[in-house]
Amino acid sequence: METAEARLKRMRMRSWRRGTKEMDLVLGPFADAHLDGLSEADLVTYDALLAENDQDLMAWVLGQSPAPQAIAPLLARIAAFAEARLQRGT
Repeated sequence: METAEARLKRMRMRSWRRGTKEMDLVLGPFADAHLDGLSEADLVTYDALLAENDQDLMAWVLGQSPAPQAIAPLLARIAAFAEARLQRGT
């Protein structure tokens, strides 16, 4: 059985090592900033999100296509976080 610490470590690593650099830069900083504070339900959703294809994730984050309802609220938070980072230049 995976411990809570191991789970977060795995999710953080998967956030930074996606397949495309663009998604690394979207998910990695979000994971670093928010993973520890997510609810259990959000962690389950985030884990499911990590299994998605990078091209689909990028289209959903950019609003080019609608995200699946199950992950849409969390994905909107991730997109807003990424946009704020871009505006700050960090």
